[in-house]
Amino acid sequence: MYPVIADFGRIKLYSYGLMLFFAFLLGLIVAHKRGKAQGLPEGAVLDLSTLIVIFGLLGARILYVVTHIEEFQGRWLDIINPIQSDGRIGIAGLVLLGGVIAGVLTTIAYTWLKNLSLLHILDVFAPSLALGIGIGRIGCFLNGCCFGLPTELPWGVVFPSTCLAGSIQQGVHIHPTQLYAVLYSIALFFLLIFLERRFKKFDGFTFSLLLIFYGTLRFFNEMLRWHEEGLRLIQWSTGFFTVSQVVSFFMVVSGVVLYIFARRIARESDQTTS
Repeated sequence: MYPVIADFGRIKLYSYGLMLFFAFLLGLIVAHKRGKAQGLPEGAVLDLSTLIVIFGLLGARILYVVTHIEEFQGRWLDIINPIQSDGRIGIAGLVLLGGVIAGVLTTIAYTWLKNLSLLHILDVFAPSLALGIGIGRIGCFLNGCCFGLPTELPWGVVFPSTCLAGSIQQGVHIHPTQLYAVLYSIALFFLLIFLERRFKKFDGFTFSLLLIFYGTLRFFNEMLRWHEEGLRLIQWSTGFFTVSQVVSFFMVVSGVVLYIFARRIARESDQTTS
């Protein structure tokens, strides 16, 4: 694996960070084109995208810290300090789902302040979110994190012992859950665009489907992932639900509620105008 793309001594270029950059760049390009085609104000996509990156990174970092709090015992400044206590430069440790949640909350706040249609904005950005998540998971694979459980399937991957996956699952074929996420996220990107073009009749349609489909896929992918104790939120004698599974469950529920709510608003609006 290639957790570090370029090493300049104390300054390193991490593959995960690089993939996040590409995820943002491509997502921004797609959202900009979609926003322009759908009549959003000039500059709205760029302004909102910048805010999403800033607060998305904060959200991803916060969720990582909360779920890995033991790592920072005795060195709390490393949570925010770009110069780590061991001399490394840069902050490593992000949870993608935390960034997605923070990004959605940022979008809600921005549209409220700018008096824009929240559901319209969310629909514009929905495919970009799916694409960005897929590209970001390539970084997870290169970094050797977010890895799976042992498997005998022919596409099982053996990670080198120099990364987290290889150090825990030494010499064992494991599920490439990162690549599963790459595949279903990019497939979802194309599916959302297709469904929107063929079936969309109200604002909120595309984003609600993103929540439903991604939440469902993420929930089941989590079943194939290895999880440390800190990520096991709900446990019982024969199993557990992770933090990501609980969040994914609420994403699905929120998507269903949003779909019903947005469709009802559109119908009532049509009846009023007619």
